[in-house]
Amino acid sequence: MWKNVRNRLERLSPAQVISGYYLLAITISILLFSIPAVRKPGVEIAFIDTVFTAVSVVSDTGLSVFNVSETYSVFGYFVIMLVLQFGGIGIMAISTFFWMLLGRKIGLRERRLIMADNNQFSLSGLVILIREIIKIILFIELIGALIFGFHFLQYYPTWKEAFLHGLFASVSATTNAGMDITGESLVPFAGDYFVQLITIIQIILGAIGFPVLIEVKAYLFRKKEELEHPFRFSLFARLTTFTYGILLIIGTILIYLFEFQHYFKDMTWHKSFFYAFFQAATTRSAGVTTLDINEFTTPTLLLMSLLMFIGGSPNSVGGGIRTTTFALNMLFLYHFAKGNRDIKIFNRELHPDDIMKSLAITLLAVVMCFVSIVALSISDSQHKLIEIFLEVCSAFGTVGLSMGITSDLSVFGKCVLMILMFIGRIGLTSFLFLIGGKSKKANYHYPKERVIIG
Repeated sequence: MWKNVRNRLERLSPAQVISGYYLLAITISILLFSIPAVRKPGVEIAFIDTVFTAVSVVSDTGLSVFNVSETYSVFGYFVIMLVLQFGGIGIMAISTFFWMLLGRKIGLRERRLIMADNNQFSLSGLVILIREIIKIILFIELIGALIFGFHFLQYYPTWKEAFLHGLFASVSATTNAGMDITGESLVPFAGDYFVQLITIIQIILGAIGFPVLIEVKAYLFRKKEELEHPFRFSLFARLTTFTYGILLIIGTILIYLFEFQHYFKDMTWHKSFFYAFFQAATTRSAGVTTLDINEFTTPTLLLMSLLMFIGGSPNSVGGGIRTTTFALNMLFLYHFAKGNRDIKIFNRELHPDDIMKSLAITLLAVVMCFVSIVALSISDSQHKLIEIFLEVCSAFGTVGLSMGITSDLSVFGKCVLMILMFIGRIGLTSFLFLIGGKSKKANYHYPKERVIIG
């Protein structure tokens, strides 16, 4: 019996195995959140809400059906931070870390799973990659916790409370989880630019992509003999950083302009700028906010939804279609309009397979979000379309921003969001391979014929 089960498991594709690992992580999280000590005395939570919370935390989304600070105990806060690591660092990265601690050899099958979970193209250097990812993210969280902890001494009566809030804020920002234990997100620090700036930096470091951080580390800590040769950043690092920066800049400018005569009308320029800058950064995948987004105009909410739909970078804590997918789509449109068959950028030529993959991912994402919006509009028709639209994009991008309708959704509506959060975490590439199975080469071909398009 066990032999048959093992044989069946070995025949599963890497995408199927990884999805199974994340489902297992969600199951374990449900059990953890069901422990009475996790909740404050007298607090009862419906099972569907426990499941929703588990999916939200594992996927690093942050959408919540209740106030975390009023629901969970201090022990519960630490459980949340622990589970956030599984979503932020990744299931295969955590598993590899424990394998290395136990002295277990990382075999070919494990390397293939790591490769699939981290969107890598080669089996070589994967263990080193995982080791660097864990070291970098834990270092960022530790430094952020210390900075926040000391700074929060002016806000909280005891050092324990200050450093608890500092640690949670650091973990939440780095993993782009969007969860908080203030009960009001970062609204209490709306006038504290230092807290906002540190949060933005951690959001960027978490969402820009681990390979980019590893390359930056390699550049900063080069040996003396390596300084003689120019350092070359990969095309992925260049394209990701450029796209991420452009989206952040354009998002800030547009939010500022859209709200200049509305929400920001009576504010100073620096306060309105930081509001716009923070919202543009948090829509990458973070979900924390310094204001009530219900006060924004419809154009701003639509823009934020688009930014959340794009999400973070591949191999990061972010969800969505990812920044490189968006960049490749824009490059394809530009070159197609000019009649170019080959797409070139940064003195490199993009592979046709990557272009096809980006178009397939975007099309699938658009269809999924459209179907989800229609489904929620039917099941939860009491809410406005813009509220549902933003909620769906937030779930798909694993962001966590909401106009306050999450707790009022029906069981069906919550299930739709859970599916979106799960797919957003495992990635659309893994989801495509999950539903498509293993690729097979055709043994024959039919005659080709052109079709009128457009």
